Amino acid sequence: MYRKRFHLILTIILFYSLIFASTYEPNNAFAFDDKQSDLIVSAEKLYLREGPGLSFPIIKTLKQNQELTFIEKQDDWYHVQVGDEEGWVASWLTSTKKTESEPSINKTAISQVDHLNLRSEPSVNSAILNQLNTGDEAEVLKEQNGWLQINYNGTTGWISSDYVSVNDNVGNVNSNLTESSESDTEEGESSSNSSIEIDPNTFTVVVDALYVRKKADLSSKKLGVVNKGDQFEVLERNNNWVKIQNDEVKGWVYSFYGTFTVNPDQHTSSNNEANPEGDSSNVVTIIYNGTNLREEPSTSSNIVVHANAGEKFSIISSKDDWYEVKVDENTSAFVANWVVSTNDQNTQGQEKKQEERKKGTLKGVTIVLDPGHGGNDMGTTGVRGTEEKDINLKTAELLKSKLRSAGAEVILTRESDVYVDLRKRVSISHQYAADAYISIHYDATEDSSISGFTTYYTNNYQSQLAEYVHDGLAEKVTLRDRGVQPGNYLVLRENKQKAILIELGYLSNPNEERIVTTDYYREQATLGIYQGILNYFDAQLEN
Repeated sequence: MYRKRFHLILTIILFYSLIFASTYEPNNAFAFDDKQSDLIVSAEKLYLREGPGLSFPIIKTLKQNQELTFIEKQDDWYHVQVGDEEGWVASWLTSTKKTESEPSINKTAISQVDHLNLRSEPSVNSAILNQLNTGDEAEVLKEQNGWLQINYNGTTGWISSDYVSVNDNVGNVNSNLTESSESDTEEGESSSNSSIEIDPNTFTVVVDALYVRKKADLSSKKLGVVNKGDQFEVLERNNNWVKIQNDEVKGWVYSFYGTFTVNPDQHTSSNNEANPEGDSSNVVTIIYNGTNLREEPSTSSNIVVHANAGEKFSIISSKDDWYEVKVDENTSAFVANWVVSTNDQNTQGQEKKQEERKKGTLKGVTIVLDPGHGGNDMGTTGVRGTEEKDINLKTAELLKSKLRSAGAEVILTRESDVYVDLRKRVSISHQYAADAYISIHYDATEDSSISGFTTYYTNNYQSQLAEYVHDGLAEKVTLRDRGVQPGNYLVLRENKQKAILIELGYLSNPNEERIVTTDYYREQATLGIYQGILNYFDAQLEN
């Protein structure tokens, strides 16, 4: 009897074992189908880590095109197997391995705007890996619900298809439809630099294609499409929307992708009428192409007209950081003071008093210190939670006290946690005819093992200041010396003064974050920068 019972139990066990064996699926099935189960490394190198995050130790370094076996996903990280080892890798540095059955898309995406975000996933909420500017090209790997997966400079990621032209490599180009609030571009100036000679009540489309909607709302019904160069009489305006009409369609378009420019001759005549005696001190000159003149003194206000570098407007009044200027006989607009120059500013720079200075002092020297980021622009955030905007300001305040004690006039681009436009920071440098402009930053990268301090310059006339300051810093801090390097930063590129940008260490490196957030490090770093500035100006006395 016991033997029969034993055989019965054994039979039941075997039966259920067969059932579970045939229905079990490994845990990678939930995220990838069979065709996608294998990945490859898309970056030049990729770290295999012990856990899903930059703070976890590195197991080994993987090379480009090395094959990975997917196990599971957690946020933006993949759990993978490489040979006999398991670990975690950043998903945005991998791509799906193509199989023989997968057809090649054979298309190229060409960005039509500046600052187009390359993201880790097809979502505006995912991590930003890089940015494309107008004209940048990338191979299209996949198309999915309004997004394109591309390979751009060795990085695989996703971009919005609304802001690119897609070339099928056979000569056919697909220009995509554009609307601003669906954009995945960074906030900034309009990408259009056009200035078409038309009446101010005419709207001109400056993108390849733009939707016309029934109401001034993105959720409203699409009535049709208008194209680049099309001109329309403005029937009505509602915030950032313009009502237009042609033979085929009447409706609303988003005004950001068009211009309301006036004939440059009208600018000149109106300025002469407002300024009959030729008083140039009451005129602003536009510094940058595509500068926005707005209805109100705010960057969120409607754009009245785009102006280009060299155009002049008569000043009606000034308010805070804005000038009200005359566009034509019936129209005025506001322009930010950091994107224009005035005769007063030029005179201030030319008539700057050259005080007698002795070696070892900074008497008569004007220095602008720029604590990077601020306000809603936090900069980078360290592994341990350090916010760059805060530590930048602390460092700049400490450096300011040292420079002032040596006799320098020191101006900060910001003295509190506020956002300051990049062009305004440059404008402050020009306004005070700075002898040196020092931008203070702390660095970050996806690779948490990278460390060190770096000094950047853009223009040749800035390189000598960069060398002196970097040498002074190198004598006082013990971090890895990454040297003096050219860098394409707006606050350097657009700066007519001798300007440099210093990255004082990597907040993405946990060990380095501990070091650079100490009072001791900031003291030593600012002492080194101070000594470098002093040495630079002392050398000028010898020349």
